[in-house]
Amino acid sequence: MSHQLPLRMALAGAPTFEHFEAGANGAALAALRGPERLIYLWGAPGTGKSHLLQAACAEAANAQASSAYLPLHEPALAPAMAAGLESIALVCVDDLDAVAGQPAWEAALFGLYNEVSAGGGRLVFAAAAPPQALPLGLADLRSRLSACAVFHLEPLDDADKVHALRRQGARRGLDVSEEVAWFLLRHWRRDLPALCALLDRLDRASLAAQRRVTIPFVRGVIAARD
Repeated sequence: MSHQLPLRMALAGAPTFEHFEAGANGAALAALRGPERLIYLWGAPGTGKSHLLQAACAEAANAQASSAYLPLHEPALAPAMAAGLESIALVCVDDLDAVAGQPAWEAALFGLYNEVSAGGGRLVFAAAAPPQALPLGLADLRSRLSACAVFHLEPLDDADKVHALRRQGARRGLDVSEEVAWFLLRHWRRDLPALCALLDRLDRASLAAQRRVTIPFVRGVIAARD
């Protein structure tokens, strides 16, 4: 028996502030949307650090302002790429811990901080640990980072995750009941990126099979992957 191919176009994947599930992290979101110029976000994987940095760049683009996003975990990035950004309105430096302890990168980031700060731009850092816990060799860089407005991103609690799953489902055109959302939370990885990836699978499967997203349907999709 043939199945109907999914025809719904994929959602634009660009992160936005509107699609960030804040939970207990409202202060960090407010700082990014406000006039704060020097911000440092830290938290465990899956707490939304990269989402917020990319959303800040998207917001700058919407305001016709220049921005740069530097994901330091990418091996293709070199310290020289942190130079010459003093005229950029917003510079977002992600995965800072990926280069902590590397003298060339630490010197480049120290220079970036001074240049962007002196030029009146905004600078947002993200890392897995607070400034004082990073294995930095350059004390002056640690001092600069500690001078930022520092926010710890807390993981969403279960009730927030259920709300997030239902909201993310609605964005995809899926009717995710509260019962189904709790089932997903109890039978899948509990971090939001993994849960949203499962929603994408359910979206495609429900369109192809022309079926609603029920617990039996979810069981079948999960079992098919396993």
